[in-house]
Order: sequence, then C-alpha cells, then structure tokens
Amino acid sequence: MKTTETLSSTYSSDGTQRVPIKMWTAGVPVEDSAMQQLRNVASLPFIHSHVAVMPDVHWGMGATVGSVIPTKGAIVPAAVGVDIGCGMMAQRTTLTASDLPDSLAGLRSEIERRVPHGRTNNGRPGDRGAWHDLPQRIVEAVPEQTGSELLQLFDKHPQLRKQWTLERAYSHVGTLGTGNHFVEVCLDEAGSVWIMLHSGSRGIGNRIGTYFIERAKQEMRRWFVNLPDEDLAYLPQGSELFDDYRRAVEWAQKFAALNRRCMMEAAIGALRDAVPKPFEAAVETAVNCHHNYVSWEHHFGENVIVTRKGAVRAREGELGIIPGSMGARSFIVRGKGNPESFCSCSHGAGRAMSRGEAKRRFTVDDHIKATEGVECRKDAAVIDETPAAYKDIDAVMAAQSELVDIVHTLRQVLCVKG
Repeated sequence: MKTTETLSSTYSSDGTQRVPIKMWTAGVPVEDSAMQQLRNVASLPFIHSHVAVMPDVHWGMGATVGSVIPTKGAIVPAAVGVDIGCGMMAQRTTLTASDLPDSLAGLRSEIERRVPHGRTNNGRPGDRGAWHDLPQRIVEAVPEQTGSELLQLFDKHPQLRKQWTLERAYSHVGTLGTGNHFVEVCLDEAGSVWIMLHSGSRGIGNRIGTYFIERAKQEMRRWFVNLPDEDLAYLPQGSELFDDYRRAVEWAQKFAALNRRCMMEAAIGALRDAVPKPFEAAVETAVNCHHNYVSWEHHFGENVIVTRKGAVRAREGELGIIPGSMGARSFIVRGKGNPESFCSCSHGAGRAMSRGEAKRRFTVDDHIKATEGVECRKDAAVIDETPAAYKDIDAVMAAQSELVDIVHTLRQVLCVKG
C-alpha cells in the first residue's frame, strides 16, 4: 500500500478495496485488526468516495470506532453500533476554580446521588434513585409524538416490545450507564468551571441496535450475500426494514440528546448545592453532540448517508467536544469543515488496549498515580478506564490539526464513572 507523507495518509486499494481509506493518524499507532476492518468496509459496494479515519481509531464490532462511513443506498446497523446517539455535552459556568470547595468529595457524592449510574442502583438497573420528580420533567421535555413513534415501532417489531415498554425506556432518561460514560467537573485555561458528560440512548438504544443488527444478518443470509465480516450486514434503501431502522435511529438519537440534557440539569443542580455563590450556566458555550450516529448529508456532489462511529461532526465554525481519559486533558474544538474528512473529527483519545488487557496490565496503585489530583473512583472496578488504557490525547489532537482548532483546553478535577 502507498502512503502519502501528509497529516492525512491515503491508503490506496490493495485489490479488495473499492475506495481509498483516508487517515488522520500521523504519530498515532493503528492496530492491524483495525486496518483489516477498514479494508473490509472499503470493499463494500455502496461506499461513497472513500472512508475517513480519525486518529482515535481502534477495533470495533464490524467497523472500527473512529471512522466515518458514507454510503449510498444502504446502511450498516453494526457500524452505528448499539449505543445509538452516544455523545457528549459540555457547559461553561460563571464560576471559577476559587469558588469550588477545597474538598470535592461532597460534590462528587451529590452528583452520584442525582445522576443514577452503574449497572445497578438500589439493586435495579436504571433505578432513578433520588430523582422522584423526574417523570413529570420528562413529560414536559419530550415532544408529544416521540412516545407514539416508539410504540409504532413496537407494534411493527414485537421482539422490541418483548423486553421494553415506553415507561421502561423513559425510566433511563437522566441515567449515566457504565463503561466509559462519565460526568466531570473541569477547569479551562482561564480557570472557568465547566460540567462535561458522556452518555447515550441507554438500554432502549442498545435494544434497538442489537435487534436491527440481527435483522440485517438475517437478510444477508436470506439473500445469500457474502461479506468479509457478518457484522457488516446491511439494510438496502427502499426496503421496509431500512425505513424502520432509520426511524428507530432518529428516535434513539433524540432520546440520547434528551438524556444528556437531563443529566446536565442534575449536575448543575448538584453544583449549586455545593457552591453557595450564585452562578449562571452560559448557553452560548453549551455543546451537545453525538458521536455514534447516522446523518443525511451532502458530500462530493451527492446526497449520502453518513455513519459516524466514534466521530464528531466538525463543519466549519461548529463546536465539538474531544474528551481525554480520566486524568488527561479534554478539548472544546471548532471545526474547520475539512471536506476530505466529511467534516468530521475524533470523538476522544481512543482505546489503546482492550478492557481485559488493561485490567491485567495495571494495578490500583497505577490508577491512583495516574488520576492524582482528580476526585474520582480509585478502585479495581475502574482499572479498565485508567488513562494508560487510552491513546495519548496530545498525539491524537496533533494528528487532526487539519480538522479542528482548539477553543478551550479542559482538565478535570472531578469525575463520576458508572
């Protein structure tokens, strides 16, 4: 394969690819398994122009995390994934570092109380904990047609209804989940206090994604379609399943954005309890962006379906969020609208190793040292999220200087993990 000596390396066809792979990974290692997945995607007959690869790229189910996949006439549900609409929200406040209490332990406890997190809370997944007033606020926040849209999908697809109800879906609004999802209090370069969080469409989004991934595989088997990876099973545009999946994805993406808004409101409430000084949360610096999602866009002269799997839209002037790991810096960025990346940038640092390997390689003492100065969990259950399990965020940012400008650099002082 030929590689150009620029920030964006273009990998030409190796005989199996139909389109080029354009990568913004200079100075950032890319695993062989991820490269094979990229070649698999580039071999699909409906890819438009090329596949764009972000510097946080790493192996994922079917398609790599950290890739932008434009398609015409089909969509790959596994490329979207099961955390549909997963993304970030950040909001700057008028507080400064000196306004925060000397100990942040109490603030962390209050955020944990207000934002249910982890696999279980009081013994039940998705338990809202202390948020007794959440249901009424959800009713007020959700457009009236949203619930009926989900019920229509349930009616057409009984397997979706089998394990989920509308009430159960909405019980997950305002909940964080597990893994790499988090709520953080951060300081920018001027000492301003920010709240930043990461989560998606929770259990119902997972159920929707899992269901349609399996339906796509069934369709491939029914039509004897051979693929380099069965997780690249697709739904052709014009089919009823394609239309149903599109509606389901759009619903889950709206749900994910609502979930983040509710958590942000709760976290700001916790901050108000911890800091006696009145403050405002500046609307002009609020960013709420997906990084696992589908969008209908126009690129290189064509209307196409853009799947960003672990990538953020970065149109010219558009704000986005690129978080580091626990203990590493994060960034508020402004897009440059680079057309070759389909106006995209990375969604974070990207994993450098699997969760299992991180748990084998690092100790609690390693994690304590890596998160020094951050009020957060420092136990064995979060070793897989320790900073060294991720790529170097500074290298990731340097590799995508063609894609975004840095507006604010944030360092976390408090982190709540699921």
